Amino acid sequence: MDREDIRDEILKLVREYVRRGPKEKFVLGKKKIPFARKIMDENEFVYMVDAALDGWLTAGRYANLFEKKFAQYLGVKYVHLTNSGSSANLLAVSAITSPKLGDRRVRRGDEIITVAAGFPTTVNPIIQVGAVPVFVDIELGTYNIDVSQLEEAYSPKVKGIILAHTLGNPFDLDAVMEFAMKYDLWVIEDTCDALGSRYNGKLVGTFGHLSTYSFYPAHHITMGEGGAVATDDDLLETIVRSFRDWGRDCWCPPGADNTCGKRFSQQFGTLPFGYDHKYVYSHIGYNLKITDLQAAIGVAQLDKLERFIERRKYNFRRLKEGIKDLEEYFILPEATPGSDPAWFAFPLTIRPETGIKRRELVMYLEEKGIMTRMLFGGNLTRQPAYQEVEYRIVGDLKNTDIALEYTFFVGVYPGITDEMLDYVVEVFHEFFRGRKI
Repeated sequence: MDREDIRDEILKLVREYVRRGPKEKFVLGKKKIPFARKIMDENEFVYMVDAALDGWLTAGRYANLFEKKFAQYLGVKYVHLTNSGSSANLLAVSAITSPKLGDRRVRRGDEIITVAAGFPTTVNPIIQVGAVPVFVDIELGTYNIDVSQLEEAYSPKVKGIILAHTLGNPFDLDAVMEFAMKYDLWVIEDTCDALGSRYNGKLVGTFGHLSTYSFYPAHHITMGEGGAVATDDDLLETIVRSFRDWGRDCWCPPGADNTCGKRFSQQFGTLPFGYDHKYVYSHIGYNLKITDLQAAIGVAQLDKLERFIERRKYNFRRLKEGIKDLEEYFILPEATPGSDPAWFAFPLTIRPETGIKRRELVMYLEEKGIMTRMLFGGNLTRQPAYQEVEYRIVGDLKNTDIALEYTFFVGVYPGITDEMLDYVVEVFHEFFRGRKI
């Protein structure tokens, strides 16, 4: 038996090993209904072991394959994998600070518009590059930016916008892109929760200059850890790759040399003529690459993406139909006009006038085995980490504070069954049974 035969036998055994694994039995009320969870079969394990047998531990053939297939899915020219969605946001924001962009670059003290109701690592890169976040309020129901405040948010210092499509629900891309075009602003779409969502029939993440993705287990597909940055812009692609790969100017992949044919024949600044291009640095960068084992999992997950998306939409519809009669107690979630969300979760806001405390309801749900989560940081300006951060607020963030006090979400991930959905709906009704506003 030669090496390839042995490899084939190993992979065959891996497939059989996973197929024979224990089958989890779900008992309503006894085991938690997660808000999110990974879904994998034997293919992820086979691809991962196959990558391991290559012995190429950093990004390799599976990373290249994923980047190619993911770019084709999105319909963009470039995708660069990185080690997390948070790193993807850091790379995207860092990219628009590059001196290669000339007068359009974001400098220290410049401003970037965003919202305070969200996940910290959408906002953190703004602070980390020395720019100033400008916080705009959200709409309740969509949980996205209130675009009516964009003009008020503008100042001559504003150079860009970074916004997440909240819980998979696209923000108003028409209004945001029109505003950005008017003032020549960079637009970064944080698409970490919204892979597969569409706006006017087009995939989100394909409107702005850069878009970011997360492949953490809670998201639409997973690599365990992992993320990506996508763009159609040739220059931004070069810059993102540079920041990800130590800040170097060279574009050769690891293990490759002199793909440009000019490795020892160029002049860079005051370096000696012909200094090795592989060790020329044009940015203050990082090493944020991914391993090929992670990328291998992602390749297998891509084959499941459309099925995952459809199930998320189905689960969302079932939940909304099931508790629609409780609208007197809740602001129910609404898709942004013109959008078709691949929902990450099912958000609810308790109507403040009901007098019902969120803590009381979520504790009841948790006791009944239904996982809940807040709308991430709620209002980041009230979080301990941001008390000494410079930022600017537009208006009073009234809806952001309501979300902080009254909003939470439950899961719609593809592993939630009809039986689980019926149980969740019943528990909600059980809580409100006999209550009067």
